[in-house]
Amino acid sequence: MLLIAVLPAMVQGVMDNAVVNYLLWVFIVIAVIYFAVLQFWVLVRTRRHLSEISKAYDEIDTQRAELQLRNKDLTDSLNYARRIQAALLPAEHHINKIFSDYFIYYRPKHIVSGDFYWFSERNGKYFIAAADCTGHGVPGALMSMIGLELIQKIITGMKVDDSDQILLTMNRELESAFFREESGKALIRDGIEMSICVIDRRTREMEFSGAFLPVYIVRDDKLIEIKGDKKNVVQSFAMVSFNRSTFRLQKGDILYLFSDGYADQFGGPENKKFMYRRLRHLLLTISKYPLTDQERIIDETIVSWMGDHDQIDDMMILGVRPF
Repeated sequence: MLLIAVLPAMVQGVMDNAVVNYLLWVFIVIAVIYFAVLQFWVLVRTRRHLSEISKAYDEIDTQRAELQLRNKDLTDSLNYARRIQAALLPAEHHINKIFSDYFIYYRPKHIVSGDFYWFSERNGKYFIAAADCTGHGVPGALMSMIGLELIQKIITGMKVDDSDQILLTMNRELESAFFREESGKALIRDGIEMSICVIDRRTREMEFSGAFLPVYIVRDDKLIEIKGDKKNVVQSFAMVSFNRSTFRLQKGDILYLFSDGYADQFGGPENKKFMYRRLRHLLLTISKYPLTDQERIIDETIVSWMGDHDQIDDMMILGVRPF
């Protein structure tokens, strides 16, 4: 009787366990399917994302190749422009016929330069000029080429001898080149800073005129500065004039003409400008060395000063021993 009474409960228990097991297995199967579907969905999304990344990288590679090609074309063009600019600058063999002892430190910021220099001789007079056009790179280089053509025309073609008149004539020529009568305005307002020396070989008398830029003369361990006017050579419609200073040179004197790029270069331990004070001290210190060595020291000094800093402007320094 007792067995008969317990049997239904045992059967019920077995059935309840079966249901629990069944539900557990169903839950496990559903969970497995869910995680399988989830993993498959994640895999699909990952593959899609990787495909998008791959396409993006392909586009980046394509763009990089295009930029490299454009950069090469631009660099090739600038290198060709540099050759044109170099052809306009006085050639070394030409300068050697005028001065036997000189150096030209010429360091463009971007391949081509807004700085230019000029050496020539006519009727027993030496002409030395250093100029800095507004800007650097391509705009500065184009202005420098115009300036080179003008100074050759003024000194060689028009035969202007006086230093102040050379600057004044260049000012007028720039006005003529860029002025447009219809609008009454200049197309370009860029200017040129320039220093120019005219030396009479017979009397050793030097005329100097400057548009912002000075000339340094080193004699007997002393540096003499002749300052220029505080105005640019620029296409101005107002009446302008430039001062003219005279100075009698002696045998062994060294002339230094330059643009402002060297003195304005940032560097040093405190990232400050080199400044004209340091430049004067440097030139005075190295003036006892041969001019070819001076050029090397000037380069080593500014490279050390710059360190990891970028060059901010074109640099040019001329050193000449006229007699």
